[in-house]
Amino acid sequence: MTNQIVPAETGGPAASAVAPQSAVFGSAEPGPVEPWPGRLVRLEAGEVFVRSTPAQAGAEPAVFVHGLGGSALNWTDLMAKLAEPPALGDAGAPGTLLAGDAIDLPGFGFSPPPADGDCSVNARVASVISLIERRGDGPVHLIGNSLGGAISTRVAARRPDLVSTLTLISPALPDLRPRPMPARLAVVATPGLGRWLLNRMLEMPPERRADTSIAGLFADPSRLQPERRAEVIAEVIRRDSLGYSVDVLLASTRSLLAEYTRPGSGSLWHDAAKVTAPTLLIHGSHDRLVMPTMAVRAARTFPNCRVVLLPRVGHVAMMERPAQVAAELREFLHWAQATAADTAQPETGVVQPDGGRSRSGLLRPQHGC
Repeated sequence: MTNQIVPAETGGPAASAVAPQSAVFGSAEPGPVEPWPGRLVRLEAGEVFVRSTPAQAGAEPAVFVHGLGGSALNWTDLMAKLAEPPALGDAGAPGTLLAGDAIDLPGFGFSPPPADGDCSVNARVASVISLIERRGDGPVHLIGNSLGGAISTRVAARRPDLVSTLTLISPALPDLRPRPMPARLAVVATPGLGRWLLNRMLEMPPERRADTSIAGLFADPSRLQPERRAEVIAEVIRRDSLGYSVDVLLASTRSLLAEYTRPGSGSLWHDAAKVTAPTLLIHGSHDRLVMPTMAVRAARTFPNCRVVLLPRVGHVAMMERPAQVAAELREFLHWAQATAADTAQPETGVVQPDGGRSRSGLLRPQHGC
């Protein structure tokens, strides 16, 4: 596949601030892969920053969409594993290579804030659709986490011609049951109070804020490599220097919570029921933001899906267990290809990490979850 995205003619501070990728496939260099190189891309929906993996021969296009407060950096390790053939002895089917584009949603990462100030889910959907159309290489494997999972669900529902498969990692689909972490988001979304709280947080050392975020997102924060922690801290410091970061975070949080109360045909669950692409849903058993039991409703709503529950994993499985997520995704792509020619209605169920399948659609967590 040839990546047909054309870089912006003028780079600006965002483009010049990113170091090029020095690690190459097959390199024996120790340590984690470096962040993938990126560039500003002019889209109909506005300008965004996109990080890309090189396209290996026969690789298929993929687009990755991060969650609230995240960036394309959240996908570095998973993109690396999916862009190369699995190593000998790796779990999962050998299968499809992916040539990935990871977007910084407007106002996050190195993407400038939206010119019209629109941070709604629908505006983010328009950005992702515009990026896929800009690629010009047909439907993509669309992969989203948290807020990015909600965005990707709506993209797949509204533009099925652009999505060959859909993978959602702890998607932020509506759930009004009380939980401590989502309740904090609701507090942040409160006019006046939320801005005051975020400004108070800015008084905390960047290292402490980074570690607090990591502790909330990971079941086991020790799994985050020191280099990745340093990247998180550096991003916190960089974001502190931007005059719009608090405004974008507040507006995005309010928009997501508004989706949770949107009724009827406008709801994200209604979108989920309309998705025709084969769908993989990955949940972590120790997710503090999205209840793992949401997998039950998802299994009953998405028409053609597999649901995987990963034991002792938090909200960002692609960062905490990238190899395991890559193996599950490869197995899913193999399954989707194998069932594509089957005219019978595919079964919907919950897949356990050992590959077992439940026809009942009810979660049966493994021992130790």
